[in-house]
Amino acid sequence: MELIWFACFTLLLAGYFALEGFDLGVGLLLPVLGRSVSGRDRMVAAMAPFVLANEVWLVAVAGALFGVYPSLEGEVLFGLYPVVVAMLLSWILRDTGLWFRRRAEGSAWRGFWDLMITVGSLGLSFGWGVALYAAATGFGSSLLNPVGLMLGVVVTLLFAFHGWTFLAWRSPGLAGATRSGRALAVSGAVAALPAVGVLLGSMPYLLEHTAPAATLNVLSVMALPFAPIVVAAQVWVWRTFRPGKNAVRIPSFF
Repeated sequence: MELIWFACFTLLLAGYFALEGFDLGVGLLLPVLGRSVSGRDRMVAAMAPFVLANEVWLVAVAGALFGVYPSLEGEVLFGLYPVVVAMLLSWILRDTGLWFRRRAEGSAWRGFWDLMITVGSLGLSFGWGVALYAAATGFGSSLLNPVGLMLGVVVTLLFAFHGWTFLAWRSPGLAGATRSGRALAVSGAVAALPAVGVLLGSMPYLLEHTAPAATLNVLSVMALPFAPIVVAAQVWVWRTFRPGKNAVRIPSFF
């Protein structure tokens, strides 16, 4: 059961990186590719239908972490406290930007919230790299370790590339040449590599901190029946908003 839940946790984190990674990548690219209001509107329109569905993966990751590895809760929250706080604030800032950018007219208003989307996306992307390095070293290294900071840069660049590939697939013309769904899948797999690599390297450490078998059995009964529903919802979103289907329409709440 420990191995099954380790595989589930790895899949959830990889899924978050592969799916939410392109949302964050689009946010990072707003000032680069969105050089006009209409251009930024198109970029937000491209990712908007996917944002809430993709964030479900983060909720699942947090639930699995504290349910399957409860003894790590203190280490994560204490050892990564500044990073966790910064990432939460970045998450709030990014989502607030998405919700508020069209709540009033005016280039200054929209420009400010577009900047907040980029700042929040940067904080989340960079923070994940730092957090992954801390997890790989057993939360014993400095948060300012050069390797950890470099991993933050790498994750940020991977997300930006994934976002560029997504835009080229979803809204041709925004990011140069059109990309296929296969190219998007490959860029998603590449974006997930840091998370998968760190978890595989930390596998013995995680298995040592796994919850008792009785707890895992209860979690299995509570969580696994809902997995098909989550997967089905994700499939519905991707089929409904694939290229050519509502490709440039911005949902009213964004």
